Amino acid sequence: MLGPDRPEARTERKRRTHNLFEAAAVYVVACAEDDQERIAEAEGWVSPEALSFGVSELACRAVIALARERDESPGAVARDLLGLPTA
Repeated sequence: MLGPDRPEARTERKRRTHNLFEAAAVYVVACAEDDQERIAEAEGWVSPEALSFGVSELACRAVIALARERDESPGAVARDLLGLPTA
């Protein structure tokens, strides 16, 4: 049978591709919740390099958003999140 209802087409839809930002978001949340199954799942969606880049980008965006919310510098927010003394 040809067309979108053939078994191969349904399987292809189930194997949806994930972009690196989606993988990074799922990975970071899974790490925060200590969900090893989701961590492994997110790690399988993209290459380790892409995941690393996505996590880094997420961290930058989060620090900037928190800095704006707190009316502090990104450096102060990053140090506070990591429990480091102020510079």
